[in-house]
Amino acid sequence: MPRGKLRPTLEEVKALLAADRDFLRPIVEAVLQELLEAEMAEALGAAKGERTPARLGYRSGYYDRTLVSRVGKLELRVPQDRQGRFSTELFERYQRSEKALVAALAEMYVQGVSTRKVKAITEALCGHSFSAAAISAINARLDEELARFALRRLDEAYPYLIVDARYERIREAGVIHSQAVLLAIGIGWDGRRSILAVELANRESRSSWREFLLGLRERGLAGVELVVSDDHAGLRQAIREVLPEAAWQRCYVHFLRNALDYVPRKVDDDCLRELRWLYDRRDLTEAKRDLAAWLGKWPATYPKLCAWVEEHIEETLTFYRLPRQHHKHLKSTDEIDKSFLLGTGMLVMHGRPRGKERGGGWEPRRAA
Repeated sequence: MPRGKLRPTLEEVKALLAADRDFLRPIVEAVLQELLEAEMAEALGAAKGERTPARLGYRSGYYDRTLVSRVGKLELRVPQDRQGRFSTELFERYQRSEKALVAALAEMYVQGVSTRKVKAITEALCGHSFSAAAISAINARLDEELARFALRRLDEAYPYLIVDARYERIREAGVIHSQAVLLAIGIGWDGRRSILAVELANRESRSSWREFLLGLRERGLAGVELVVSDDHAGLRQAIREVLPEAAWQRCYVHFLRNALDYVPRKVDDDCLRELRWLYDRRDLTEAKRDLAAWLGKWPATYPKLCAWVEEHIEETLTFYRLPRQHHKHLKSTDEIDKSFLLGTGMLVMHGRPRGKERGGGWEPRRAA
């Protein structure tokens, strides 16, 4: 097993967002609608309702058009002018530019709206540049939609919650420094997973995680029965304070990485491989039987490792309380990896567990 930190990368966070249709559909729809309005305004030489001698024509209502995309059906209102001269390349160019648009939107949700990125995606979608005023209007609409998603009510029950963090180097006021990106993924009864929050914090601490989790509760998060995370002390304390009713699953992948601290660099591969196999047993009884055999086999060779495992491994076995078909996705935060994503945005899970350059606009909410 390679040594090193195990953290979701920015690309993996963006991949999760890019697969979340609830996040993407309304934002893509809003961006495209704003682009159509900007194109009409520039074609007429005047914004809607603007009085100016430079006006070249007048609007004449809209017609509806549905655009089928990989984020779902987009319902758009295409503006018309009285002379019938307005035309757009947006619909023809969209399919070629969709992947770049989705990636840019996901990145701006994490890192904040960027005028430069907005300018790039508008030119890719429409084939020409826009005025500064038009870009500003699109920025404002994007700010609004991203903020709406970030602050939306969480009315659906999320029995499973996966929380993790990574550190990103961010430039502010000409200074580059490292900031934590806190991430929460909720999984509903139907197996659908959703990005619930992505927030910037100066560092991981009890206070930053507590504020992060309280923000989720204030937005309506309820019914959490299991929280999956690593063993960060501040995070564990925040979970106990804010979600005391939830069981805790320590990420077994982080646990196995932590185990490397208790063995020499040249460790017998069989030792760690057999420890890893404990997480593929059919139930807790079988896992504990094999754990006892493992602890009986290796203490003479790796006494520190065996003592540490015996003291802490119970924290990584909570997932065995769940239906067996849920085990794979809920024993680690490694599900944030791209391999966790399915084309439908669904996890294959059945049944229920037993028991209970920024543009100056919206930026990710900052925890303390």
